[in-house]
Amino acid sequence: MTSATNADATASDPTDPYLWLEDVTGEQQLDWVRARNALTVDEYTRTDEFETLQSRIREVLDTDARIPYARRRAEYLYNYWRDAEHVRGLWRRTTMDQYLRDDPEWDVLVDLDALAEQEGENWVWSSAQVLRPDHTRALIGLSRGGADATVIREFDLVTRQFVSGPDSFELPEAKTDIGWIDTDSVYVGTDFGDGSLTDSGYPRIAKRWRRGTPVSEAEIVFEGEKTDVAVGASYDRTPGYERTFVERALDFYNAHRFELTDDGELVKLEVPDDAGAGVYRDHLLVRTRSPWLGYPAGALLATNYPAFLAGSREFTVLFTPDEHTSLEQYAWTRNHLLLVTLRDVQTEVRVLTPGPDGWEDRPLEGVPPATSTSIIDVDPLESDDFFLNSSGFTVPATLLSGTVDGPLTAIKQAPSFFDAENISVTQYFATSDDGTQVPYFVVGSNTDTPSPTLLYGYGGFENSLVPAYSGGIGRAWLERGYTYVIANIRGGGEYGPTWHTQALKENRHKVFEDFAAVAKDLVARGITTAEKLGIQGGSNGGLLMGVMLTRYPSLFGAIVCQVPLLDMKRYHLLLAGASWTAEYGDPDNPDEWAFLKEYSPYQNVDPDATYPPILITTSTRDDRVHPGHARKMVARLEEQGHQVRYYENIEGGHGGAADNAQAAFKSALTFTFLEDKLR
Repeated sequence: MTSATNADATASDPTDPYLWLEDVTGEQQLDWVRARNALTVDEYTRTDEFETLQSRIREVLDTDARIPYARRRAEYLYNYWRDAEHVRGLWRRTTMDQYLRDDPEWDVLVDLDALAEQEGENWVWSSAQVLRPDHTRALIGLSRGGADATVIREFDLVTRQFVSGPDSFELPEAKTDIGWIDTDSVYVGTDFGDGSLTDSGYPRIAKRWRRGTPVSEAEIVFEGEKTDVAVGASYDRTPGYERTFVERALDFYNAHRFELTDDGELVKLEVPDDAGAGVYRDHLLVRTRSPWLGYPAGALLATNYPAFLAGSREFTVLFTPDEHTSLEQYAWTRNHLLLVTLRDVQTEVRVLTPGPDGWEDRPLEGVPPATSTSIIDVDPLESDDFFLNSSGFTVPATLLSGTVDGPLTAIKQAPSFFDAENISVTQYFATSDDGTQVPYFVVGSNTDTPSPTLLYGYGGFENSLVPAYSGGIGRAWLERGYTYVIANIRGGGEYGPTWHTQALKENRHKVFEDFAAVAKDLVARGITTAEKLGIQGGSNGGLLMGVMLTRYPSLFGAIVCQVPLLDMKRYHLLLAGASWTAEYGDPDNPDEWAFLKEYSPYQNVDPDATYPPILITTSTRDDRVHPGHARKMVARLEEQGHQVRYYENIEGGHGGAADNAQAAFKSALTFTFLEDKLR
């Protein structure tokens, strides 16, 4: 967000004494940030113990023994890689024969460290799209300091050079949506000038841009409204099924979808606005988020796409949820559909195959037990090959390569970074205020007696928290005999869309009640005490932390609140906030502000309350959740005399760190603070 935009938003609420902190890059504001950073750094990082911890976490992030996850595109596998020598990273590729070796030879395409030095820019890698099927060009997104907004450049994979000039596809910094149609044209949505963005800061207009013409002269294929979240167009290159699709996101969960025919007609897909829908060849898949045509929320349905357009509503049910099981992920290979399901937050993988007699459904054999498995990559244009990743809290990641109807082979194994021999993993269920059973995982070696415990939560946007290995958490926390807990609270997707929709808007309190119920259950089971219980969350999870501070302070001994939303009166005016009103509600609607104001942390700080110590962190370059949330909350807590420490990374985007060094520092700071407060 520009300073002018911030000024406009600031002027709308003159009653807030800390609005001046919403000016992201003002010198007075950054001086305020630097002063608080210095206090936190002096208190928690000036010891040999901190340096050792930071170094050990950095080893995890930098090690060459990590799995180099890759995307297969024809004969090449593309990978983005950062390590101690290449702090900004390398974009590189290799062949499958090489990739299967312990030490493959990589062909480096872009050295981001060299590029950043050459151009005097703080480049952070964002994305790369390879042109198919000839693989001669790529569209590369580069971010300044880790922001969501990117600069788009075209890269020649033959000459190994960026393409520039009037014949190239280059765009200045913006939240751009771009994708190949063919060698000489792309679909693009970006900042075309006044009125071209939505209130959320995303593209409102989709254009077809042809090589050699200015983007300002590109052909408009669709326009949405300023109140929409975003508009985008994409091209399906499947041979024999080439189609253009347009999507108009009305809010975060509702969209209108169209096929754009060759003669320019927009054909609307008559599926529910809140459903997920996708077309592959002649298959239309619909994942329901609410009941439809007698099918429950969370079902996956399939039908013939041309017949559907002609009016047929005959569906095959590919997946039906139950009270324990939900659909987590699905993806096409060339001839098959892979499904990942969650049963009480533990994964199963199945293969579904369409045929003349219907769909065949069978389990995928060879998936490691007691791990969480996800689909890493498929390439339906090329083959039935796929990559899966499996890991658990104490089981390092394994990369599995397979072909449907062929063997599943472990081809890469991540190293162990901590001794997990005596660490157990147990799943429990807490009872929330309305009687709902809320699952959570407890990981540790000392869970029979109360010990320092870190409880992590998110609870929003239908994001599921599944068991996964973290060398950093293992080294910084579990190795010290402490306990780590993941709470699978409502608002997430662990039990399908209804687990999420139960906690929208006026029902947001269920997220907070679930998390508090887990905290109480941990104490009741003797795993920890309130004084030894720390909590952590970021973004939407940072909002959760703010509510725990102001509503349930007696349950916790320390809080880490990262890149948070905290001012729910103004969140919709800042950066991408307008896109989240479907999740939280609209503060400008008096009926919705009535429930938002009940929990909005910034408005509910109490000078007479006793709060646990809190560390609040954010990033200056976060252009998704405005750093003003964190700054203003700290200012208000300081004003009232509460214990608060603050750290703002001057770069790093919504992830809070632009490279491994920054990530290691931030992680070591977090765990040092928690250990200091919870021992």
